[in-house]
Amino acid sequence: MSSRSSVPGSPSPRVALKVDCDTLEGTRDGVPRLLEILGARGIRATFYFTFGPDRSGVAALRVFRQRGFLSKMLRSGGASLYGWRTMLSGTLLPARPIARGAADAMRAAAGAGHETGVHGWDHVGWHDGLDRMAPERVAEEYGLAHAEYLRIFGVPARTSAAPGWTVSARSLEVQEERSLLFTSNTRLGVPFLPAAGGRAFDTLEIPTTLPTLDETLAWPGLRGDAAQREIFRTAPRGTEVHTIHAEVEGRSKAALFASILDDWLAAGVTFPLLSELADEALGQRARIPVREVVKTRLPGRGGTVATGWPGSTVRS
Repeated sequence: MSSRSSVPGSPSPRVALKVDCDTLEGTRDGVPRLLEILGARGIRATFYFTFGPDRSGVAALRVFRQRGFLSKMLRSGGASLYGWRTMLSGTLLPARPIARGAADAMRAAAGAGHETGVHGWDHVGWHDGLDRMAPERVAEEYGLAHAEYLRIFGVPARTSAAPGWTVSARSLEVQEERSLLFTSNTRLGVPFLPAAGGRAFDTLEIPTTLPTLDETLAWPGLRGDAAQREIFRTAPRGTEVHTIHAEVEGRSKAALFASILDDWLAAGVTFPLLSELADEALGQRARIPVREVVKTRLPGRGGTVATGWPGSTVRS
């Protein structure tokens, strides 16, 4: 599934890489490997960091709450993708603070010339509980993440990306107060200005358009790296945004990710930063559509994600 995020007239396919860093091990161990892979190919990406407790093990409860989560984890081999320490973090094993254990890896990404931004504080808590959070808690979590970003990088964040593509009218209000250049909270379609709760917001939203590797690994009937490479080799059509996960492409699937990049490079794909796409869109601000943020389901992903793509509404 690909919905073009387009700047019309692009002479060749472009893929902006968005790197979500959700866990301690993914950030501490996966980010350095990704920096090697990207650096060897002269590619820059936009890294989004989670800073608070790694409670990834709590996500196992989605088996009981989210349609399709169990089948996705079984088909994709979740334990092998994420590792048992991460899968048990916050349940049978203690939740570890991500920023405390992985700040060096975060700084290394910026030092290597990559773009950085805020992903969240408690990734699982936000992803699974945002709709039930008190308004004050939404503001507190978002503020904690931005404060930690400032402490680590010495400058305020210019961009953020919601954990699990999960947003609400309240979270959009809170992020609006930050005067960010752009966000990347949603899936499918062109850059847009989001609307929710009867209000339109001014912060540009740049959706992820391509499927993620952890999703395609869960698609039925696709076995082996060759099949995965073929999916992604033909996926870019115009300007795309591709989200990768430090826990997956930076660890157990690092070699596959490197091969996907090589296939794209051989096909003439280029790799702009998300901020470059933002500058292009904002240069024609009058043409940016305003779209209601709704929820949709995607093949290979349990639960729902936010989208501004027309016709994607599902009931909560």
